[in-house]
Amino acid sequence: MLIDRVSRQLVAAPELAPLVRALDAGEDASLSVAQSARPLVLAALWARAPRPCLLVVSGEEAADRTARALAAWLGADAVGRYPERRDRPWADTAPDDAVIGARCRSIARLAAGERCVIVASAHALLRRVPPVGSGYFASSTFAVGDEVPFEDVPALLVGMGYNDAGEVDVPGTFHVHGDSVDVFPAQATSPVRIEFFGDEIDRVRRMVPSTGQTIGELVEVTVAPCRELALTDETVARAERALYRAAQDSSKTAADLELIRQRAAAPALERYLPQLYGSTASPLEHVGPDALVVLAEPRALFDDCMRATDELVAAAGAARVDLDGLYTSPREMDFGSQQRLSFSSMLRAGSGAATADLEVRQPGIAGSDAKLMGRVRQLVADRCAVLFAVPDRAARESLELRLSDEGVPFVESLGTAAENNDRQVPPLDRGRVTFTDAPVPAGIVIPGAHLAVLSVSDLASRTAKSRRRARRVDPTSVTFPFKPGDYVVHATHGIALFSAIVRQEVAGRERDYFLLEYAGEDKLFVPLEQVDRITRYVGPDGSAPRLTRLNTADWSRATGKARRSAKKLAFDLVDLYTRRSSVPGYAFSQDTPVQEEMEASFPYELTADQRSSIADIKSDMEARRPMDRLLCGDVGFGKTEVALRAAFKCCQDAKQVMVLCPTTILAQQHFETFFSRFAPFDLKVAVLSRFVTPARQRRALEGFADGSVDVLIGTHRLLSADVNPYDLGLVIIDEEQRFGVQHKEQLKNMREQVDVLTLSATPIPRTMQMAMSGVRDMSLIMTPPPGRLPVKVTVGEWDPDVVSAAIRDELARRGQVYYVSNRVHTIDDAVQRVREAAPEARVGVAHGKMSAREVEDVMLQFQEHEVDVLVATTIIESGIDNPHTNTLIIEDSQRLGLAQLYQLKGRVGRGRTQAYAYFMFPADRPLTPEATDRLTAINEYQDLGSGMKIAMRDLEIRGAGSLMGAEQHGNLSGVGFDLFTQMLGEAVAEARGETRDVEQAEVTINLPADFFLAEEYLPDVDKRVLAYRRLAAAVDLSEVDDLQQECERDFGALPLAGRNLFDRARVRIRAQRLGCASVSLANGRLVYQGVEVSRQTALRLKERGGVVYPKTKKVAYPFHRTQEEVMPAALGVLEEIGGDDEAEDGE
Repeated sequence: MLIDRVSRQLVAAPELAPLVRALDAGEDASLSVAQSARPLVLAALWARAPRPCLLVVSGEEAADRTARALAAWLGADAVGRYPERRDRPWADTAPDDAVIGARCRSIARLAAGERCVIVASAHALLRRVPPVGSGYFASSTFAVGDEVPFEDVPALLVGMGYNDAGEVDVPGTFHVHGDSVDVFPAQATSPVRIEFFGDEIDRVRRMVPSTGQTIGELVEVTVAPCRELALTDETVARAERALYRAAQDSSKTAADLELIRQRAAAPALERYLPQLYGSTASPLEHVGPDALVVLAEPRALFDDCMRATDELVAAAGAARVDLDGLYTSPREMDFGSQQRLSFSSMLRAGSGAATADLEVRQPGIAGSDAKLMGRVRQLVADRCAVLFAVPDRAARESLELRLSDEGVPFVESLGTAAENNDRQVPPLDRGRVTFTDAPVPAGIVIPGAHLAVLSVSDLASRTAKSRRRARRVDPTSVTFPFKPGDYVVHATHGIALFSAIVRQEVAGRERDYFLLEYAGEDKLFVPLEQVDRITRYVGPDGSAPRLTRLNTADWSRATGKARRSAKKLAFDLVDLYTRRSSVPGYAFSQDTPVQEEMEASFPYELTADQRSSIADIKSDMEARRPMDRLLCGDVGFGKTEVALRAAFKCCQDAKQVMVLCPTTILAQQHFETFFSRFAPFDLKVAVLSRFVTPARQRRALEGFADGSVDVLIGTHRLLSADVNPYDLGLVIIDEEQRFGVQHKEQLKNMREQVDVLTLSATPIPRTMQMAMSGVRDMSLIMTPPPGRLPVKVTVGEWDPDVVSAAIRDELARRGQVYYVSNRVHTIDDAVQRVREAAPEARVGVAHGKMSAREVEDVMLQFQEHEVDVLVATTIIESGIDNPHTNTLIIEDSQRLGLAQLYQLKGRVGRGRTQAYAYFMFPADRPLTPEATDRLTAINEYQDLGSGMKIAMRDLEIRGAGSLMGAEQHGNLSGVGFDLFTQMLGEAVAEARGETRDVEQAEVTINLPADFFLAEEYLPDVDKRVLAYRRLAAAVDLSEVDDLQQECERDFGALPLAGRNLFDRARVRIRAQRLGCASVSLANGRLVYQGVEVSRQTALRLKERGGVVYPKTKKVAYPFHRTQEEVMPAALGVLEEIGGDDEAEDGE
């Protein structure tokens, strides 16, 4: 297999040598490796030495994702899932027979020592099963010609959890009649009849449950267990003995015991598992001794189990059930005694160093063709073995053609190729690209192994760039995608759980629906054309919402209230916008030669994003209307340089600039930057802060008032009444979200008269909200300065040895360290801990309770390198720029918000030196789910330019409550962030008096065709959901064309049902534009209701047999079923009538 060749390349990496030696010796081992590379690493290690293997991850979603990634490498036969059971042992909910079957099959494979990889979430392993030796997981195969004692078959089926119900209408039932046994196997779609001749199986036939009619011969049938317990004579007798006394005292127990005696199929009997078997076991006890148990992030697994147990304890308490024998306590969960391999990126205190550490990089090929080709060329030049996974033939040939044109050497090696099935396992070619058809979900680059795996999925983010630019940022495209298992909001019906994409047959034709589950187990099937009404639910505080009850007034009340609130908020926002638009602002003149000279003094090359942001800002300044632009750029990506140029342009027209900073330290830093750049051009820069003497402050204010000071920099002190500029032209606000409410009000009023430029690294609160709703303009700086290295992040428990090593390593390269402890009253203890960790280090302290003079002295000492380690609160978060400081240690990172953690990380690594950040948390305290999510996010998003992703993830974790203030909390809770943002965008357009597109009337399309994207064509459910959403939201034909081209480029030619789906969207768009109410097929004619047709078009249609009814606005057109497909035919008639994109634009 291909994985054997990849394994040969990867396992040869020198970094993995200690790990391979440890595994071969049968020792436990640990590997420090990024999450994204784990499936490939495990697949490579397994392919080298196949054996039974159990991989334990945190969460069911992660388990599904990991299993898919492993199956792409190892094949679906080698990979299995041990899913979680959602039913409780004491509940009356029947277990899902598919889940039970998968669990039993996985344990059977591991117990038998089969070479396979089984993926389980930690909390799926908490539920206990019958003891070792019970064989509860064994399935039975009945084949024609086999000898099976007929009288033993009922007992055998009862032993597997089947129930003789008299008829076989649901999985898990059987019935004996005459010399036949009817059985409905778990996970099967229909029952089977097994006919005996004496004790020999004579025939096996599939049957129709409702009629008992047989419909097809089978050679054999495998019957899997449908319960994880069996009511046999032995277990029933054991339960009678164990429950006898309790049944005397409790009528409930007596009734349950009677059900056990009757061998009833009551799900709640699972609570008596310990009594039925005498004891229970963890699933891990059934795993064979030769297995390898792989733990992904052991600390997170324990936290995952603790959270699940807390929920179980609460549920069991409410049901008055004892959990003993039903679930394993997390503290007793030792994940078996087999050989163990741990993958980790969060270090554990006292666990020692990892056996091996594997460096991993992201492919970085998304974006433009030039970027893809540049990266591939670089990898080939570095003599890497480059594997490019492209399952679709057309997309593969297109990429091969591009590489051929560029002169990049490549070879094609598909899964069926001889070299991939050669026992000798030939090596991968280094220095060339190998194309393969494996459905690898994501790429990875492993420098130590000279291996790069690229996936066609890595190119997917280009799709967003190729889409044409919309007038407004669509919140659902830039924020929250959703997938089955997420909470969503349907604009008409309310909050639900998105359960799955289901295929239903309607009038003999198949189409996909989104299945939403509401309160009271109500279900709603949403057709594809309406999925644009569904958005992801992100509430005010990140918690799970209350599901809406269908067919009640609950939802209309919630939306009515939110809509009124959005209108009011929009009116306030737009009132300001309108006032600014109507007040003629100052139009700055074109760039002067002096401006060009100042810009030339910048010692670095500008990035492309910086250039386009500067161009945006300058054109805003040169316009008559006051500028209000938000500049988002990651920490250290050069926002200050952009602001400097805008400020200089303002000064060239003898106007003044005010620079507003959230902290005194940042104000001081900006002052030094502006002063050094502006002083040679005879511009005067002054600063107002606690660090400046009252006399100097007074002189600065006087200079600003008489016009002799050009640029005044300061904190919110600049908003005081005694700051009176002579002729203010521009206000620059750094990190606006850090200012208080009353300051924001003053800034709001200031915006009415002058140009305002807001800078932000994590643009989450109201700033992004306004940019999304179309009130403000936004520029993005997403590309890092050349030579910048991403900060290496380590997340783990506080460990004095790690702290000591980190500080000493930094001091050894003559650098400095930030040590953050965010509690002023315990900061002295933190200083003591630092001194114990590195006695030779010179330590300084800075926090907000110190006087201005003390803070300034410490900062100056730090700047002058008289202090090695600065122990500080988050006072250092904003803007201290010290190129010598390249190690950051935060000792209580679980208490800080994600945006704060990200800002702090941005304080190091601002030069070209490799920087390190350690996010630590106490070992003796369990992390909250939110803290775990935040630390996982900061660990995951290590690439340069992750500020926007961090902002979005933060909004998901915390909820959107902080975004719009307390007054909007109820609305966000009621309708979710995305829907509220949509309402706000609509209200903004309405308040501006823009001619919003009139709400298009629904078009009823009733044409006999299949409409869906098959799982085989697009297996990734997330991408399928996104494709359906984009199709439903499309308002232009060009958008449908772009999406179809994208799909065909990435996944190959569309099957008929897929082509129908895209044509249906085109029919909808054209019909809406033409005012057509319905399109249907009746009596061999395509019928269009409510459409007006011009005289020339009517004549053309009549020539081809069409009939036009002008009075009733109806068109009927002949359809030849044998010669053409219905969707292209229906679309062809509409194309004849009109409704093109161009016509629309020209109106």
